[in-house]
Amino acid sequence: MSDKAVRVRFAPSPTGPLHMGGVRTALYNYLFAKKNGGTFLIRIEDTDQTRFVPGAQEYIMDALKWCGIMPEEGPGIGGEYGPYVQSERKHLYQPYAEQLVKEEKAYYAFDTPEELDQVREQAKAMGMPNWQYNSVTRTSLKNSLTLPHDEVERKIAAGDPYVIRMKMPRNKDVRFEDIIRGWVVVNTNNLDDKVLYKSDGMPTYHLANIVDDHLMKISHVIRGEEWLPSAPLHVLLYEAFGWDCPEFAHLPLLLRPDGNGKLSKRDGDRLGFPVFPTDWHTAEGELYSGYREKGYFPGAFINMLAFLGWNPGTHQEIFSLEELCEAFTLDRVGKAGAKFDSEKTKWFQQQYLRSTSNEELAQLLSQKLTQSYDINKLATICGLMKERATFVEDILAEGKYLLEVPEAYDETTVSKKWNENAAPLMQEWKTRLAAIPDFKAENIEAEFKAFLGEKNLGIGAVLPLYRLLLTGQGTGPSMFEISEFLGKEECISRMNIGMQKLA
Repeated sequence: MSDKAVRVRFAPSPTGPLHMGGVRTALYNYLFAKKNGGTFLIRIEDTDQTRFVPGAQEYIMDALKWCGIMPEEGPGIGGEYGPYVQSERKHLYQPYAEQLVKEEKAYYAFDTPEELDQVREQAKAMGMPNWQYNSVTRTSLKNSLTLPHDEVERKIAAGDPYVIRMKMPRNKDVRFEDIIRGWVVVNTNNLDDKVLYKSDGMPTYHLANIVDDHLMKISHVIRGEEWLPSAPLHVLLYEAFGWDCPEFAHLPLLLRPDGNGKLSKRDGDRLGFPVFPTDWHTAEGELYSGYREKGYFPGAFINMLAFLGWNPGTHQEIFSLEELCEAFTLDRVGKAGAKFDSEKTKWFQQQYLRSTSNEELAQLLSQKLTQSYDINKLATICGLMKERATFVEDILAEGKYLLEVPEAYDETTVSKKWNENAAPLMQEWKTRLAAIPDFKAENIEAEFKAFLGEKNLGIGAVLPLYRLLLTGQGTGPSMFEISEFLGKEECISRMNIGMQKLA
């Protein structure tokens, strides 16, 4: 790694909501910056005005905030290299494009879209389906390399539409070292003369991102694998301007759970899991669900994303954001696509929920309840139920009986356990319960064991019946802790109600 200060950027386009693949790119940039004492910034790349989606930029910033990976520079944040929205930097780019034309590293092209479509159709008819505007074909097209100089000047003065294209050198090997993929070598004969500056007065991504990365002193470009084919052009542009090239790291794709293709924006709701960090409402009224609204902790979402393409080289799987910052290195990011696993994502959520304090869970749970409950009581419920929950709301869904008398009783347990001996046995146990002076879990457990010994019964002959009467369930957390939580009077009352209903 070079000695210059680490500065990395996340550069999304506001063409829709931020897909989880984009969040992972932002996360890896954030982690790399924090690990190396650098700066993480965001730049909104809205040069393609035809695909601009209102609200997308606000969505991106809100999503990053929820994830806890906010940049230090960017729109609405500030920084000495702003503005951080490319359309607000529009005046910067044309001089750089014109410089390349002047130095004969780029040229004006006056071909209309209709004319280029016609050329492509002719090429296809001749058996050349992948026609390109390149070092061979440009010699027969309408550009400043083929037209007389005075005609070029006349066309520009007359306001004829044109684009500025890169003049790709012939038969040159472009070499650069990618931090993840090693050395990449591409011959320019396989590259076309990409448009750098468009007729609407806006730069293309290729020119704008090079100029901005240079002006913003970006040291490392960490981005998705889909940009790898563009990297040779970007290297050539750095060379053309005489600028130092940043180091590149192209991240592996996120794949569908079956590994068959890239995870897309429409896969989530189709396959039953979110692919966006937060809910996205389209202008047409469609809703794409997000992890925040599904009840995931930001830390669990981030932990899951970090492992889609990276591993720490240890057996540790649960990381706080601070621990990820400390452990993260690009040399442990793989080349192969990473398969998304929705069940593993739920596992991360479960681990985060279990590690959250009962008091914090109680506060979160109280926000989801329409009725007010004592916060300490809710904290105790959270402690009893969180090992069996994935989301905060599961705590009450699974442990509703902790707040109210069960209305129904588990049919399987009733059919297997409730027989002619059950009611007399529960009457005896109820009498023993009523006699316990200090109604604590350990005392209830001790009395229960003594009862089993005296009756010469196994735990399975008594405990499921007791659980059934108090909770209506066949399984659950410790019955002794549940008993203490409910209190002696409530336990006796529920046993009476249950035995009447099951009689």
